[in-house]
Amino acid sequence: MKPIIGITPSSQVDTLVHGTFERYCMSTPYVRAVEQSGGVPVILPPQCDAADRLVASIDGLILSGGPDVEPSRYGDTSVHSATYGIDRPRDQFEIELFAAALRQHIPVFGICRGIQVMNVALGGTLIQDVADQHPGAADVGHRQHERGLETSAIGHAVTALDPARLPIFEDSELGVNSFHHQAIRDLARGLIPVAYSPDGLIEAVSYAADPSVFAVQWH
Repeated sequence: MKPIIGITPSSQVDTLVHGTFERYCMSTPYVRAVEQSGGVPVILPPQCDAADRLVASIDGLILSGGPDVEPSRYGDTSVHSATYGIDRPRDQFEIELFAAALRQHIPVFGICRGIQVMNVALGGTLIQDVADQHPGAADVGHRQHERGLETSAIGHAVTALDPARLPIFEDSELGVNSFHHQAIRDLARGLIPVAYSPDGLIEAVSYAADPSVFAVQWH
């Protein structure tokens, strides 16, 4: 039987001729990647009171990319001018989903925002804008679309400290795409840094207690 993989969506407000509507949306590459890997993708819209039940119904969880986590969740009292799209219900839901997945020993894969959610959920902090707050970021160019690179192009390389912790690494270096402006500042207890960008940002992590729980900063 094919495994059922839950994916967290983004929310979006559309203004149409007959009114304004909020909808949940999902980039098709997430869905296609799960299908091509032999899974059945299902979208998990925010339902905080149902997190444990939802996790019990799936075989794996993907915390997808999206807007920024609310800074107050990791102790920042100010909001950087580059911070955007704060979605408090999504923040709360994904943190509760992640906690439920850990309790139920369900594999978790965090992508871009997902690595940040995992870090915040476990007590870590974030850099709100790497271009402004992280020395060396300009030399790497973490937002490759601002350099005119296509989505499928390699934005920069990452170097793995322990390639065996993530099976996607065939050796210690991997070329990845890059679209983020935030990143891990203080790594949460329980997470292990797996790979770094050339300017020293953490680009991949795994959960010390369960190697099937891991995340990457790229797509």
